[in-house]
Amino acid sequence: MSFDNAYDALTEADGDQHWAFGTGFDDPLSGVDRTVPASVSTQDLSTYCLMLGDDALILSQRLTEWCSRAPELEEDVALANIALDLLGQARLLLTRAGEVEGNGRDEDTLAYLRDEHEFRNVRLAEIDCGPGPGGDFATTIARLLVFSTWRLAVFTRLTTSADPVLAAIAEKGVKELAYHRDHAAQWTLRLAGGTEYSRTRMIAGLDQVWPLVDELFTTHEAEHALPGVAVPSSEVRADVDAVLAQVFKAAALSTPEVAPMSPIAGKTGRDGVHTEAMGYLLAELQHLARSMPGAQW
Repeated sequence: MSFDNAYDALTEADGDQHWAFGTGFDDPLSGVDRTVPASVSTQDLSTYCLMLGDDALILSQRLTEWCSRAPELEEDVALANIALDLLGQARLLLTRAGEVEGNGRDEDTLAYLRDEHEFRNVRLAEIDCGPGPGGDFATTIARLLVFSTWRLAVFTRLTTSADPVLAAIAEKGVKELAYHRDHAAQWTLRLAGGTEYSRTRMIAGLDQVWPLVDELFTTHEAEHALPGVAVPSSEVRADVDAVLAQVFKAAALSTPEVAPMSPIAGKTGRDGVHTEAMGYLLAELQHLARSMPGAQW
């Protein structure tokens, strides 16, 4: 049977499951009890979901900046798919944050209508190392390696969370994050073991992201307040360090010796204090939704 365009073919094959338009996927939370566990603070749970959701949303936005600009076509597709994985995690977590909060805010409201100081992502996710001026592919790989290794360690523990929604999100996420980590590790080996220039760029990329690594392992008060539900960030440091040490050994790289970025007045990204790059990122991310209030697409 012939079709006028590819979209007709897709809709004919899948009936009403128009996956090309972003629908028809399996719901990882189907059948999961969404009731907040007894004795769990809804405010702390909402904050924790915002933290994890914002991490994914902001890094997803950064990775999409490489679309059509990656060093090779296959990598263009790979980074886009990683960005989509993180966006999917962000949607689930922001939805959970909104429903637990109980103020009627959904995933779109939380993504598009919050101001900079209301975002709770780690600063590592927001720094600009994209394809524009000052950007660098090796730095993007260095960040992805650190971020995905850390997030995979957190999500692995979250699969046993007392909150069934968080546990279900984590169970889906660990499969995605394992790929993200391995993809970044392979590129780290490739760049470090390539030309003298590519190795220099990989070392420089690690040096650039390393000041923001310590923040990943600083346990937030919301994590302290959710025993059995949240994963204290400090608990995963040994696991993350061990994995990174393996990658660095295979790549003949040394752990960077650079000072960590200091909190601003004792505050970090988890507290809504961000780098200069965050404002520019949100301006692009939120432009359409703020320009056309109430629009649906």
